[in-house]
Amino acid sequence: MRIVLIRQRYREDGGAERFVARAAQALSAQGVAITILTRDWPKDTGDTHIERCNPPYLGSIWRDLGFALCACRRLRTLGADLAQSHERMGCADIFRAGDGLHRSWLAQRRRTTGPLGRIRLRLNPYHIYALAAEAKALTHARLRAVICGSRMVRDEIAAAFPQTAGKLVVLYNGVDCQRFHPDVKNERDALRRRYGIPPESVIFVFVGSGFYRKGLAQAMRAVALLSPPAGLLVVGQDRHEARYRTLAQDLGLSKRLWFAGRQTDPRPFYGAADAFILPALYDPSPNVVLEAMACGLPVITSLSAGTSELLVEGETGFIRDALDTGGFMKACAALLDPARRTAMGAAARRAIEPYDLRLMGERFVAFYEDLLRPGTVRG
Repeated sequence: MRIVLIRQRYREDGGAERFVARAAQALSAQGVAITILTRDWPKDTGDTHIERCNPPYLGSIWRDLGFALCACRRLRTLGADLAQSHERMGCADIFRAGDGLHRSWLAQRRRTTGPLGRIRLRLNPYHIYALAAEAKALTHARLRAVICGSRMVRDEIAAAFPQTAGKLVVLYNGVDCQRFHPDVKNERDALRRRYGIPPESVIFVFVGSGFYRKGLAQAMRAVALLSPPAGLLVVGQDRHEARYRTLAQDLGLSKRLWFAGRQTDPRPFYGAADAFILPALYDPSPNVVLEAMACGLPVITSLSAGTSELLVEGETGFIRDALDTGGFMKACAALLDPARRTAMGAAARRAIEPYDLRLMGERFVAFYEDLLRPGTVRG
């Protein structure tokens, strides 16, 4: 079986990119020949073949449109059994809606802005382009299936594009449960010394770049409402980091907040933490929730984070509305109890084991084989 996976470029801290890399690894292990069609991807990809498609561009619209046109042309020459796009483009057999629906993201953004901001969102040329590209990706004639990383995304697409009925398949992301394991807690003392984190602190770790969308301000406000020893460790980058440092000063949180920047390996940071927090404004299928659970951390996240569906309220984590500061604070307060943290972290680890990367590869191969079986019709 020959599969082409399409993703424009790779970022080491990008959730969607890491999903493609993990999917390629898992599928290769199942004997599937994988080609990644991309502008830019790491050279060290094992058995995966990299096919580059890098037309010049100026601006984000030309960047995305140029890549989509180039990728669609290149697909005609690759002779794949199936092409799976992780970009909004209208020529693949399968569209993986890993970024969710752009219209859903804009709806969440409108919750946090005033009338003028909402007008800007409506008139922004890139948003106009993204909405049109999204509609094309979900309605074009070649499309056979839409992979949704959560039931949340499936329901959003079904409501917005009724013509996709019968094509929507929920396949959760996988996590390497051998690599992400409670043994990372062996890194706890060394990493805390490295960042000057007191050993007695109860640390909530936030992992993600793009702080606004991931809800860092909300995490900061929630932890700031707690007394020491509660603290927040931030792993990721954002061009507006200075604003968040100023917010920390305004909240009186500066001495209990540590910025670690972008990290290629988040495991030691999970190991240094006591719980994980991600009050995402919109995150369709965050890998970091799976990673944290696999490392034995209880999780606090939002209703608009797709993988919150894998949590059991009060047993493996807590789920709140993205803008519910008081709710996030109470959830954090509940995890100041060490016995409860330990029990919930162990339960989170057990709950995530069925989503191991190897099992994900098997599920995807079974899905592709079903799609290629003669007489199989979706939609």
